[in-house]
Amino acid sequence: MLSAVKRFLIGRPLKSAALGEQKLNKLKALAILSSDALSSVAYGTEQILLVLVTVSTVAFWYSLPIAVGVLFLLTALILSYRQIIFSYPHGGGAYVVSKENLGVNAGLIAGGSLLVDYILTVAVSVSAGTDAITSAFPKLHDHTILIAIILVIFITLLNLRGVTESASILAYPVYLFVIALFVLIGVGGFKILTGQVSPELHPTLGTPVAGITLFLLLRAFASGCSALTGVEAISNAIPNFKDPAPNNAAKTLILMGSLLAILFSGITFLAYYYGIKPSPTETVVSQIANQTFGRNVMYYFIQGTTALILVLAANTGYSAFPLLAYNLAKDKYIPRMFTMRGDRLGYSNGILTLGVASIILIIAFKGETEQLIPLYAVGVFIPFTLSQSGMIVKWFREKPKGWGYKFIINFVGALISFTVMMIFFITKFTQVWSVLLFLPIIVYCFHRINRHYESVGEQLRLKAGEPAVLIEGNVIIVPVAGITQVVENSINYAKSLTDQVIAVYVSFDREDEKLFEQKWKSWQPDVRLVTLHSHYRSIIQPLTKFIDTVEHKAAESNYWVTVLIPQFIPKKSWHNILHNQSSILIRAFLLYKRKVVVATVPYHFQK
Repeated sequence: MLSAVKRFLIGRPLKSAALGEQKLNKLKALAILSSDALSSVAYGTEQILLVLVTVSTVAFWYSLPIAVGVLFLLTALILSYRQIIFSYPHGGGAYVVSKENLGVNAGLIAGGSLLVDYILTVAVSVSAGTDAITSAFPKLHDHTILIAIILVIFITLLNLRGVTESASILAYPVYLFVIALFVLIGVGGFKILTGQVSPELHPTLGTPVAGITLFLLLRAFASGCSALTGVEAISNAIPNFKDPAPNNAAKTLILMGSLLAILFSGITFLAYYYGIKPSPTETVVSQIANQTFGRNVMYYFIQGTTALILVLAANTGYSAFPLLAYNLAKDKYIPRMFTMRGDRLGYSNGILTLGVASIILIIAFKGETEQLIPLYAVGVFIPFTLSQSGMIVKWFREKPKGWGYKFIINFVGALISFTVMMIFFITKFTQVWSVLLFLPIIVYCFHRINRHYESVGEQLRLKAGEPAVLIEGNVIIVPVAGITQVVENSINYAKSLTDQVIAVYVSFDREDEKLFEQKWKSWQPDVRLVTLHSHYRSIIQPLTKFIDTVEHKAAESNYWVTVLIPQFIPKKSWHNILHNQSSILIRAFLLYKRKVVVATVPYHFQK
């Protein structure tokens, strides 16, 4: 039943040989790895205007030079991550770059930041998309959390079906959004050129503004840089590309950067020229579309695709989180289960973990994740800064041909990224202070997990010259609850292994104990029976005390103790709840005892 449901939801298992078929071409990769970056166009300009409006609407002309600064940083990041793709073609992005060039702790800070950031990406994106849905249908507002959870489950299932299948479905809304914004920018630009938009709607460039400060401009710049979230995703997901993977990833990165630059520039310019003011009830993109087209089909098409891209921006997290988790798990900093591929050849444990963590976040913040956006942004600029700094160290240490040009690109990127990160910390400390708390905790947990794996490896490793532990024999203890076919099956199996078999019966009543001993002598006279009386109606306590005594005596002669637990298996799984599962409790308790082997002898019912 469960396997049938699983197959319906995520499809038939794929053979390992089909892994090559699950690789992405450039167009599909652009859709699923750029959705986060492209969706930020919907709110990047608005974030700038929200800061400038605190001074005056006259200050809106500063949005243009600020946008130029954001584009300058975008160019530096794109060129830098292109270098990272070719220098580290196996993926890992900021984590691998920082670890190899700045040290393990720097790498773990970058990796931990990105893991948390991808969880925030899903929670924030889905919540933003849910807000767009409930704005269109106000009656659904009371069900915001439920809608967000359903959306997360849907995207999770879609990704569990495999990278190629999810990309085929998600590519359409992403490209529809790009087309919609190109049409909006094109028609808006045409109206401006033909004089259909009054030049009096906006302040003239260079107009003096009272109260404007460098600090406020830097704050607006930092807010605008929220449009750059998701830029690093492609460098993390290089293994998902078709061969030659680095070349295809680099071309996709350039294409994403170009689209992001054009769309962000166009929306910012239209917002300035139209004199758009940020409103709590209507987004900047909605106001631009309204002034350009009016409330017609094109307006609703733009709003619909914007809502879709905001939801699907979460898919960038689903594409990058599992691969980053794989790299951390491969280096033994998080559980090894994240290195395992699922039925559809994706890293399903990473996908499921991301989905569950996002749902927990949405429930904890009741679907209102606006306060997470600064945390989300600063979580991106920490690895941005570390990866750029790591590449600076790499070029300075290796000095390859033409390294000076590469060094300058990374230096500029590191400097601006660090500046933006510090502006976030200074201006929004009350919202991002938790980064300073949870990052050290995450890094500490990484090290603890790594030490555990190193300890396990040391204990499992064969050591030359160390004498092997000899086992002279085996004593088998069979806990019995009565004289049944299940017990007979276990006793016969034990007798086939050794002649040192001890049956143990725990009784709660003295009369019952004597009666059982008499029956046993006539049934299995050649098998020793030990009866234990339990004063407190506990089976495990007297049984384990007896096993400890036998184990202690057996150890003196290099004998091991095996506890053979009889267990019947009902034909139908739901029948298990109708029976007392004592065998499960005994087995769970005994597994942690040294030099005690615990085995189960199943007896299958026929009906």
